[in-house]
This record gives sequence, C-alpha cells and structure tokens, in this order.
Amino acid sequence: MSGPEAKLIRNGRDLAALEPEWWELWRRARTSTPFQSPAWLIPWWRHFHPGKLTTAAAWRGERLIGLAPFYREDGSNRRRLLPIGISISDHHDVLLDQELEQEAARRLVEAFEQEPSWDSLELEELTPGAAALSLPRPAGCEELLVDHSACPVLALSGAELARFVPKAKRANLNTARNRSARRGPVTIARAEGAAIPHALDHLIRLHSLRWDGRGEQGVLSDPRVVAFHRDAAPRLDTAGLLRLYTLALDGEVIAALYGLHQGGRSYSYLTGFDPAYGFESPGLILLAHVIEEALAEGASEFHFLRG
Repeated sequence: MSGPEAKLIRNGRDLAALEPEWWELWRRARTSTPFQSPAWLIPWWRHFHPGKLTTAAAWRGERLIGLAPFYREDGSNRRRLLPIGISISDHHDVLLDQELEQEAARRLVEAFEQEPSWDSLELEELTPGAAALSLPRPAGCEELLVDHSACPVLALSGAELARFVPKAKRANLNTARNRSARRGPVTIARAEGAAIPHALDHLIRLHSLRWDGRGEQGVLSDPRVVAFHRDAAPRLDTAGLLRLYTLALDGEVIAALYGLHQGGRSYSYLTGFDPAYGFESPGLILLAHVIEEALAEGASEFHFLRG
C-alpha cells in the first residue's frame, strides 16, 4: 500500500490479526484508554460477537492510522452500528493517530460509507474530548449528542492521601483500619501472572455476595462476562494495564478490586467484598490502598467509572 486506504474488517480472524498494528496505534492515539486496547476488545468480540463485525480501519502505507471497532446490529426497525465492547466497557471511542487525526477520521467515515446496510452509527459513553467527537458526519446523517453516565474523577495532588482526601473521609478510613486490625492482620496483594485466575475467583465470589445481599444479580452473574474477564485479564496484565488486588483479614480474602492503569490515569472497574465484614469496611481500606499505589506509580487522576 503506497497511499491512504480505508477498509472494513468483517471477521474475527482479521480483527485478531490486526493486533500488532492495533497496539502501535493505541499507543500513538491521544484519547486511548484500556477499553480501546486489543487486550480488551479482541476477547470481547470472541466471547460476545452479537452481530456482524463492521470495523473500519484506515491506513497510510503500512501504518494503521485509524480504527473504529464496530459491529452491526440488525433490529426489526433499524440497523445500528454499535461499538465493540458495549455494555461492559465504561468508555468507548475510536482510535486516531495523533499525528494524522483529521486524515484518519475522514478515512474511517469513508470506510463506513462503503457499507450501505446501516441506519445509525451510535457511540455511547464517550469521554469529554473523545476522538469520535471529531469524526466528520457521514453523508445523509444527522448528529445527535446526549448525556450518558457520570464517571467521577479524583484529581491526585500531592504524595499522600492526606493531601487531597477530606478530614472526615480520612477519619472513616482510620476507623476502618483500626476495626480490621482488632480482628486480625490485614494483607493486601496485587495479583500478577499465574496469580490472576485465583484472584478473579475471589472477585467473582465476593462480587456475587455483595449483590446477592441486595437481592439482585451483578454483572458477574453472566457466564459470558466471567469468561471474557478470564480471557482479557491476563492480556491486560501482559500489557501492563491490569491492577487486580485482594484484601485478606486474618488469612481470609474478604475484598477484591479489579482496576486498570494507563500512564497518568488509574481506574476502579469492579469491586467485591463480603457483607459479613461491613463493620470493618474492607472495601474502603482496599480502595485507599489502590489509590496510594496509583500515586506511587505517578498517576494524576483516579477514575471511579460508572456507578
């Protein structure tokens, strides 16, 4: 390929084959998050594949300069292009090469215009300043922007929690730590490599306990979601993006947190704790530890994501 080119990827095999170039683009893209990485989206497609893959890729020579991972949902009244990763991803977006954003955006839209069989292209949960907001409007389309989920962000300023956490919150944390210490030693561990499957077992168990106590089903009650995370978590770990922690009290794991980390941003994605230990607030203790770890890694933002 000698010049710019745009095409549609229509099967999972070709999507997976794109992974090396995808990673390179993800690292160059200005607005990338872990939710746009191949470590997250290739497993998502493998385990869910709810429609017809319709992913746009834009190239300049052998360099991938844009990627819009979508699939087509054929409903009774309309055909929608929806982002891969929908439902369990907190942020969606397209990837644009930072040096060639306008060209990449134009090429991605040209690729979608080659596909006549859709009525709407929908992107939920965009962050402020998302690359997708700069896409040219496809011919014959109208643009509609609506509010979506609130995703609180804690600005991390200073080298310790006391610098930016209110006094009342610090008092609650100290109370939780003291109560836990009276019941036994507290151990917090980060799971990496071979320890990931066992830590996920704890997360699934504790997440279910929390939601069962409310008489509801959590997201991990779906076997497909569990299979997805068992596939994605090791990939995220290999890429340096996974932050999976467990908290044990007197040797028993009673809290877990599934987080992500990229550059100056850390994310709390899923948590679980044993309601029987609500008096000790293990979730609060673990969250404080994870934020402290994010500070140590140089993060300037801690994202709580949806809910």
